[in-house]
Amino acid sequence: MNYLAIDYGTKRIGLAVSISDIITPIPAIKNDDHVIDNLQKTIDQYHIDKIYIGISEGDFATTTKVFVDHLKSVLKLDIETVEEAVSTIEAQQIYLQNKNKK
Repeated sequence: MNYLAIDYGTKRIGLAVSISDIITPIPAIKNDDHVIDNLQKTIDQYHIDKIYIGISEGDFATTTKVFVDHLKSVLKLDIETVEEAVSTIEAQQIYLQNKNKK
């Protein structure tokens, strides 16, 4: 399965893909009127099966959850949220594991 990780921001949205267990950051997209179309292009290009979206703490979490609900209403994919603190730790562990394999 191929995965898309989203780091939601009010101006830009960070993206990374996981294909065959290799995580690769890809260019961020603008959070504008074309965000859904641009996400759909990424989903099509990388044959994405599932999306993970990081949820921060505090007031911004509410804003991110509104975005998640909107995505769930327009995309036909499984979308799961993860706490950003946890995702950062996991990403660091995966990076170190892959680095040590070289």
